[in-house]
Amino acid sequence: MRRYLITGLLIWVPLGITFWVMHALVSTMDQSLLLLPEAWRPRTWLGFDVPGLGVVLTILVVLVTGVFAANVLGQKLVLAWESILGRIPVVKSIYASVKQVSDTVFSSSGEAFRKALLIQWPRDGTWTIAFLTGAPGGDVVNHLEGDYVSVYVPTTPNPTGGYFVMLPRSEVIELDMSVDDALKYIISMGVAPPVPHSRHP
Repeated sequence: MRRYLITGLLIWVPLGITFWVMHALVSTMDQSLLLLPEAWRPRTWLGFDVPGLGVVLTILVVLVTGVFAANVLGQKLVLAWESILGRIPVVKSIYASVKQVSDTVFSSSGEAFRKALLIQWPRDGTWTIAFLTGAPGGDVVNHLEGDYVSVYVPTTPNPTGGYFVMLPRSEVIELDMSVDDALKYIISMGVAPPVPHSRHP
């Protein structure tokens, strides 16, 4: 009976967590419907809410924003908006930090979060998986001798929390593993190891 119970849990727990996460995402994105005038909301002209319609609206807004910001006029307006935010003391610091992170992570030419690494953490002899985020910058490089890399060490089972550390490049092992596989491995607490890829010369 214990075997059947565990088998059932292995089926329902991943499904339950997946549906819970998706429900939380959809519910959050559905809040974008509150930006519409009340007369335009589905509840007004249908009499009931339509789950997931906010997802469509959110994607549409992001797409239209991207198209608009890609032309000359849009770029000028974005620069003007950033200039205004740059004059507000507290907002300036928050916006600049978040924008720098998002520009780095979503840049197609950057290397942030595109390589999974094997490092010794939190002490020698103890190994964990981390992600390459770049190289040290600013005054930090003046105090580091040799070639260093910046890495992010995620926590388990919630990889959104973690540690930012700088390590010598010689102490970092680049894994033949995709970032997606590495994340699955971390979230599963090592229960679901990824299938190794064969290296090609």
